[in-house]
Amino acid sequence: MQIKTIGQVHNAWETASPSDIDRMKAEVSYIRIDKEFADGLFKIEKYSHLNVLFYFHKSSGYELQLTTRSGEFRGVFASCAPRRPSLIGLTTVKLIEREGNVLKVTGLDALNGTPVLDIKPFIALP
Repeated sequence: MQIKTIGQVHNAWETASPSDIDRMKAEVSYIRIDKEFADGLFKIEKYSHLNVLFYFHKSSGYELQLTTRSGEFRGVFASCAPRRPSLIGLTTVKLIEREGNVLKVTGLDALNGTPVLDIKPFIALP
């Protein structure tokens, strides 16, 4: 399996606890796409929301069952917890604007420096 990083998250969040997530999502983040992949952003402005896949680079280990930030005990695959077997995160963000190879978004719950694995347009089910 080969997974390339296509860019990196830039924001003010070096660390975060579960209680910080809502504040983190409310703030602006920037996703800087590597120059070699910038052409892949062509017409991305057509979409108001994007799915961002990223690597939980500051996480290690995992628990198959855990207590979520809402206090509910459940399986890791029924949660958004960063401590996962594959360390892959997925968040739907609102695209505010694109400037060259940089996307300005809100709704991202990834830390500063987080490697971005992929971006896909969010398309609601009919």
